[in-house]
Order: sequence, then C-alpha cells, then structure tokens
Amino acid sequence: MLPPETFRITPDQAMREMQDFGARLTRGLQTLGDLGEIDVGATAKDVVYREGKMVLYRFRPLARELRRVPVMITYALVNRPYMIDLQEDRSLVRGMLKGGLDVYLIDWGYPDGGDRFLSLDDYINGYMDRCVDVIRRRHALDKINLLGICQGGTFSLCYAALHPEKVRNLITTVTPVDFHTPDNLLSRWVRHLDVDLLVDTLGNIPGELLNWTYLSLKPFRLTGQKYLDMVDQLESPAKAKSFVRMEKWIFDSPDQAGEAFRQFTKDFYQRNALIKGEVSIGGHPVDLTRVAMPVLNIYAADDHLVPPAASRVLGDYVGTDDYTALEFPGGHIGLYVSGKSQATIPPAICRWLSER
Repeated sequence: MLPPETFRITPDQAMREMQDFGARLTRGLQTLGDLGEIDVGATAKDVVYREGKMVLYRFRPLARELRRVPVMITYALVNRPYMIDLQEDRSLVRGMLKGGLDVYLIDWGYPDGGDRFLSLDDYINGYMDRCVDVIRRRHALDKINLLGICQGGTFSLCYAALHPEKVRNLITTVTPVDFHTPDNLLSRWVRHLDVDLLVDTLGNIPGELLNWTYLSLKPFRLTGQKYLDMVDQLESPAKAKSFVRMEKWIFDSPDQAGEAFRQFTKDFYQRNALIKGEVSIGGHPVDLTRVAMPVLNIYAADDHLVPPAASRVLGDYVGTDDYTALEFPGGHIGLYVSGKSQATIPPAICRWLSER
C-alpha cells in the first residue's frame, strides 16, 4: 500500500497545477484558433453510381497492380463513412489500396423525411444489391468481395446469406451477431425501448439522439475525461487537428430512416432473431448457414459498443469451413483510426484475400 503522503497535495502544489493547466489551455485555444478548415476524407474517389441520397464511390488506386476481384465496403447507417479514410496516416482505405485492392464504398447519405419508410429490404435487397450488380458489371465478374463495418457488417452478413451467388469472400468488422451477450450494455437499454412509440412519434430517428445514447455508454470517459486530456494534445497543431477531425466525425450523425430503425431494433436488438434464423428481409428468411463463402471476422477486444463476444460467435452460425477470426487489441473506432491498426488491419485483410 502506498503511504498517505503519496496522495497529499499542498495548497501551493494545487495552485501551481491550476496555473500550469490554465497556461496550457490558453496556448491550446490559440492553437485551435489557428487550425483553419478541418478537412476529412484523405483519398481521391469517383462516383460510379448514385440512387437518391445513396452514392457508390470507387477510390482511385494507389498500387500499380490491382487484384482482380474488388471489395465493396458497406458502412453502418450511424455516423459517416469518412471515418475509414479520416486522414492520410489514419486510413483503412489507403492501407487496402496500397495493398493492391480495388475499393468501393457505399455512402448512405443523410436521410430526410422522404426516406421515412425505407426498410431493411430497401437497404439490403435494394441499394446494396444494385451496387453489387454495378460492380459486377464493371469488372465482368459473377462475384465480388464484401467488407462490412459494424451495422454494415450485419447488413453484409444478411446480404451474403440472401445472395451467396454474388459474394466471393466476406469480411466483417466489429459486427454484432449475438445481440444478447451479457456484457452488451447498449442492447440491455434498447431491449426495453418502445420502438413503435418512438418511430410513430418522431418518424426518422434523430442522429443527435442516437449519438448521445452512444456517448452515455461511457459518460465520464467520452464527455469529460477526454476533454481534459485534450489540453495536452493541443500543444501540437498536428495532434490538435487530428483531435478536432475526430470530433467532427463523432458529431456528424445522420438521422436514421424510421422503418429501418424499427425493424433493426426489434429483430436484432430486442428479439436477437439473427442467430435464431428468424430474421426475414423483404419476405426472404436470412439463413446464416447459406454463408458458405470464406469469412474473415475482425473484432476489437475492448469494444464497448459491440462486445467481442457479440462478434466472436459468428463462426458458430455460418455455413463455411473457411472461417478466420482476428482479434484487434483496441476499441470499436480504434480498429480503424489508431496508429496500431494501420500497421495490422489493412495488411491482414490484403493477405487473407490474396490467399483466396
């Protein structure tokens, strides 16, 4: 046990610490004032297909030789997909491009009142399927590779079960599969939500409401401690810009189409129907045993939004003999933006695909 004097702070020490913190905060505010415009999305890309607010992008290659089979990334309906291409040294996309992959991305856009009745059938059997067909035609291929992120991973999993003839390899990242693991705090909250009353009252679900729900899962860390720690980062303009860029992404939260939110909440969070084989998309049952293509499942050991156990079970339900699990030692977002992830995740994806 440490001696009591270890924790003793004299008034003079407290005053010096407060003065030092105030001085650093003053310098940090000056740094923030000098940052200028905060740009996001580091890699050049082109629109190859557009439908309503949804846009399919193709990133411009960064390698001389491209793999023959492209990868289509499906992001969640929550937040914006530029998180995976936040800045040059923190970009899953750039890592994949440098590894020779041909990378496409679905951007869902910002739903408004006109999208109120979009369902999971519209998203998965509609938008996703048409994007897959666009890419298949462009490359004269029967099958392409899919990579899903969080809820987009669940969408990709459902798509692969419904349309296995169009999927060569499936990669899921921080993807919830079992929504009722004991450590899933978000699921415990959502299970008691009157989602019919919420959707019937609000129509689309405000992104700001969802965002503060996610922040409330770790309130002291995400709404308090982080901003105290920020003062240290503001000593460096580069670190300050990275911090503000991340903040911009966190609070860039699109609303969610009401009907899709209703179905996803009821079927996945409240009924945990995916692993029971009881999810139906557009009248077609989602049978995970039909996911017979190779699967790479990447999850994060310290994920508070999608606990590792919620993802790890995927191997018990899919129908493939070629299943690989990869645990990343970090959190939900760190898997995409941390320095550690840049050196591990894109190379692992490229290597796994090259072997298939």
